[in-house]
Amino acid sequence: MSVTTRDVAYIAELARLRFTEPEQERMTDELNTILHYIEKLNEVDTEGVEPLNTIHDQINVLRQDVEHTPLSNEEALRNAPDRQDRFFKVPKVIG
Repeated sequence: MSVTTRDVAYIAELARLRFTEPEQERMTDELNTILHYIEKLNEVDTEGVEPLNTIHDQINVLRQDVEHTPLSNEEALRNAPDRQDRFFKVPKVIG
């Protein structure tokens, strides 16, 4: 499979991009080079190779779920710059 300058122009139109004629030629060459590499990958024998989800052997590393005493309302609001009753008071952001 190869890409033509007409294909590049169509893709550019869909992406709302504008290319000059030299840029369009360069993009066509670059896309064809990429497709050539992909065709080479299709030639590789992958018989017996398990599909890979990630390149790491690690599985989710999670901390132990330890129960803690929650902060009281007073402790949570102790360093608040402004508060109203038992709530944080913040500047109005919607007009």
